[in-house]
Amino acid sequence: MTRRTALTAAALAGTLALAGCSDSGSGSSKAQLSVSGPYMPQPVSADMAAGFLTITNKGGAKDELTSVTSDIAGQVTMHSTMGGAMREQGSFALPAHGQLVFKSGGNHLMFEKLKRQPKQGQTVTVKLTFATSGPLTVEMPVKSATYNPSTGH
Repeated sequence: MTRRTALTAAALAGTLALAGCSDSGSGSSKAQLSVSGPYMPQPVSADMAAGFLTITNKGGAKDELTSVTSDIAGQVTMHSTMGGAMREQGSFALPAHGQLVFKSGGNHLMFEKLKRQPKQGQTVTVKLTFATSGPLTVEMPVKSATYNPSTGH
C-alpha cells in the first residue's frame, strides 16, 4: 500500500509540474502591453507640448515605463501630478493586469525643446521604452488645444 501511495503522489506531482510549465508558455507570465487613446493637444507654446495616452498590461507580469522619445522634441519627460503639484518622474510602474494612464490634470508627458510646432491634424511619432518588454512606437494625433477626450471635441 505504501508503494502505491508513493507512485500516486509522484504521478500527481508530475502532473502539477507539467501544468505549471504550460502556464509559463502561454505568455500570461509576461507583460502584454498595448496603447490606447494617444493624443497631443496642439501646443500653445513654441517650445513645449503635452501628451496623453493609456498603456494597458493584460499580462501576468509587471513592467516599467523607463523613457519616452520623439523626433519632434529635444527630450520627452514624464510627470506625475498629485494635489496640484507636478513632479518629474524617471519611470512609471505598470502593474500586471493593470493600466498606466497619462491624462490632463494627472500623469502626463512633456515634449520639451520642440524642433517644430505640431499642428492639429498632424501626427507625432513617440517611442515608449520599458524595463523588460520591447519598445512600442505610437502615432499620436495632434488635436485642438482645447480637446477633451470625454467629449471628443
